[in-house]
Amino acid sequence: VMQLHVGSLRNHDVLLFERFGPDRGADIPVAIEFTRALQPLLTEFGSHPGFRLVVFTLDESTYARELAPLAGHYPALVLGPAWWFHDSVEGMLRYREHVTETAGFYNTAGFNDDTRAFCSIPARHDLARRIDAHYLGRLVARHQIGLGEARRIATDLAVTLPRRVYRLDARRTSTDLPTTEARS
Repeated sequence: VMQLHVGSLRNHDVLLFERFGPDRGADIPVAIEFTRALQPLLTEFGSHPGFRLVVFTLDESTYARELAPLAGHYPALVLGPAWWFHDSVEGMLRYREHVTETAGFYNTAGFNDDTRAFCSIPARHDLARRIDAHYLGRLVARHQIGLGEARRIATDLAVTLPRRVYRLDARRTSTDLPTTEARS
């Protein structure tokens, strides 16, 4: 499994960097282009069953325009959850709204956390589950999905998808999840 975390200009404040070193909070989101940049990699490995690419971005403008269509087309490409500056109630909700219509739920990694703030992990996972439950609840209220389907998707987002994407559960195979046709 390969991960790309892109869209940040690191250490933007040169004076802060020179005085205190890297990773002091002066990282700023920047625009990213995925469609052309990933084309050689995805042409070669985008349908390879042994390859998995999880993409995280700070450039929200690419969610619906580039990343969701790419994830919907290439089986090896999976969208990582809202990250860093977007790891908030509104950021997570924007991610879900921009990604799900085109990529569906099953072309995402569910919620995973690579934070160095170890003590915040339970709260971050709880927030992600609440945002997904809110989103699914709206779909149920509009009769777009049934309650049983919403429960199944909620479990998949919280448990099944991260395990599958990161190959953490050897007992489960890709046949345990809906097919590409069902994921649309």
